[in-house]
Amino acid sequence: MKTRICRLLFCIIIICSSHGAFAQQKSPRFHVIALYENGGHHIEYSKVAKVWLDKLAADSNFAIDYIQNTDLIDSAFLNKYQLFIQLDYPPYAWTDKAVTAFQNYITQGRGGWIGFHHATLLGEFDGYPMWNWFSIFMGNIIYKNYIPTFAGAKVNVEDPDYPIMKGVPSSFMVEKEEWYTYDKSPRPNVHVIASVDESTYSPNSDIKMGDHPVIWTNLNFPARNVYIFMGHSPVLFQSDVYKTIFTNAIFWAARTVKVAATSSSGKF
Repeated sequence: MKTRICRLLFCIIIICSSHGAFAQQKSPRFHVIALYENGGHHIEYSKVAKVWLDKLAADSNFAIDYIQNTDLIDSAFLNKYQLFIQLDYPPYAWTDKAVTAFQNYITQGRGGWIGFHHATLLGEFDGYPMWNWFSIFMGNIIYKNYIPTFAGAKVNVEDPDYPIMKGVPSSFMVEKEEWYTYDKSPRPNVHVIASVDESTYSPNSDIKMGDHPVIWTNLNFPARNVYIFMGHSPVLFQSDVYKTIFTNAIFWAARTVKVAATSSSGKF
């Protein structure tokens, strides 16, 4: 009798565990949409990013979908997602309905946003006019130049208490990046989280802008948002620091309600 009871209890535990695992798979913590480039110079970064994101999603129980253009984006489409990742995709060549839906998504705080690298390629490119709203969203900047031969450099964390900097050292090296410059620093219009020390460029470059933020958030919008400039080379995913920042950004930005809390140099 005792053996039969033990077997029965064991079966119940297995069934409950299986049901719990199934329920977990059926109910992701949140849903993410990632817009990425499927060509050009950034395709290798996108390939590695997708593999890494898929593993993180599986390990952390969130769902992620991918699109390669903005054709599907409208209000109903974005309603399905708590986080929008602009994974190396520029702010031009979007459909009109995608532009309207995305602006509403951000200005109404309906979801979070993380942008990488190409998201600040602001200006007139390939016959498309500049997206003025997006320029304001990024700190009222316009793309000016970049280091085409690449350079390594040291990035300094300016707000170590910001949530996406948890577990990140006060400074870290980036092995290979293009380092965009803009017509001016976005600092007066955004909260700067980290900046690059241009004196550490290796090899050195004359393409500099002085005050050079590379991670920031715009507190003038209800949506949790963060721009991370670094995002050209797949070697970034060999950096534990980069992966920590990316992971922190996902879980912070997916919380769609912004919480006012004082940090060492502002609010988050």
